[in-house]
Amino acid sequence: MPGVEVNKQAPDFAIADFNGKEFRLSDYKGKSSVLIVLNRGFI
Repeated sequence: MPGVEVNKQAPDFAIADFNGKEFRLSDYKGKSSVLIVLNRGFI
């Protein structure tokens, strides 16, 4: 996966929740949002 440059728009991506519902980054364009990433290697 390529890195994201500072101060550049993030590429669109999709991810599914635990129920299989898909969410796309583009669904939140123009809205405030927070992305939390957990590294399971430390849990």
